[in-house]
Amino acid sequence: MREVATDRAGLSQAARGDVAVRTLTATGLNHALHDGYTDLIYVLLPIWQSEFALSYGLLALLRGLYAGAMAGLQIPAGRLAERIDGKIILVLGTALAALGYVFAGLSGGALALGLALALAGAGSSTQHPIASAAVSRAYGAAARGPLGVYNFTGDLGKAAIPALTSMLLVLMSWRHALLLLASAGLLMAVCLTLLMPAVGKGRTSKVTAASHRTGDARGGFQWLLGIGILDTAVRMGFLTFLPFLLRDKGASLPTTGIALALVFIGGAAGKFTCGWLGERVGPLRTVLLTEVGTAACILAALALPLAPTIALLPLLGVMLNGTSSVLYGTVPELVSPHRIERAFALFYTGTIGSGAISPVLYGLLGDAVGPTIATAATAATALATCPLALILASHLSADHGLPGSGT
Repeated sequence: MREVATDRAGLSQAARGDVAVRTLTATGLNHALHDGYTDLIYVLLPIWQSEFALSYGLLALLRGLYAGAMAGLQIPAGRLAERIDGKIILVLGTALAALGYVFAGLSGGALALGLALALAGAGSSTQHPIASAAVSRAYGAAARGPLGVYNFTGDLGKAAIPALTSMLLVLMSWRHALLLLASAGLLMAVCLTLLMPAVGKGRTSKVTAASHRTGDARGGFQWLLGIGILDTAVRMGFLTFLPFLLRDKGASLPTTGIALALVFIGGAAGKFTCGWLGERVGPLRTVLLTEVGTAACILAALALPLAPTIALLPLLGVMLNGTSSVLYGTVPELVSPHRIERAFALFYTGTIGSGAISPVLYGLLGDAVGPTIATAATAATALATCPLALILASHLSADHGLPGSGT
């Protein structure tokens, strides 16, 4: 009887592992699709400018309609997931995003195109908070690393889908390309329906052992959000000035393109590795490492000549993007289990909003004091996260909070 019970327990554990892997696979592929949907707009902006005779301001408005709908509806999507199974919302959101691109491909003018992009953005608003919460619940105490993998898949989509769009535009019109990409989104919605395990409603989801460990809200979420907002501001601010920094060092346009690619490759690697690093040495030490490393690399990039600067950029990309995976993995530790969707929605809304506003603020600073000092200001902003991380540590578990407590 004891052997049977052991077998049953083993089978139950294997089944839970299968559910977790299926959840991560489904949400990761969906993340790649939605982030690709977000960034393929950049490829199409020059075409839309020519076809619809749009000014740069109107082009920015088109991009803003998508981003604004996605950012603004994440909190409502998270709250809706407290009443409806998150899987259903994720499937409907993916289908809505795909339909938005169907309507964009069929649009006859800029107004219809803008409305279609807003619809697609509304569909994508469901993805970040609900999928992150699904991965967190599926893996429980071991969620930090898988959340880093989930975060990494978005970068794969940002690289692959715009590149695919560029190749499709060689073979067909932009309208047909969008319809083809939209069909991939509808197919993804079907696959989620068939293959993804149920997420459950936020208020009634089963609490795992890890959830019992972190089930009572520890407080400190506001400090985590503050770190996320500043970290995003550093990343977006530095990337705004990097092309001009390279130009002043004598880089050609192709060299600048290669340099940016090196940053993005390093960033993707940082998202993948730092989630696991945070699980093993603790979020505090990882955040301090990446933020101090970011500041040091930015200052070095300002001081070094062109060739060493380019060689430094992959490491700088790791530091710039690595913090985000650690922060995402910490969200479940600071909130009650039934509020995970809402917490992720608020966190993503804050970071996306920071990504939209910070380049403008740093740009104004650059106009006032010059790009070199403004770039140095991004390094100072990175260091400003360190006191917040020390405050946050007091709200984390003993295993993950203070230096020296990591395993």
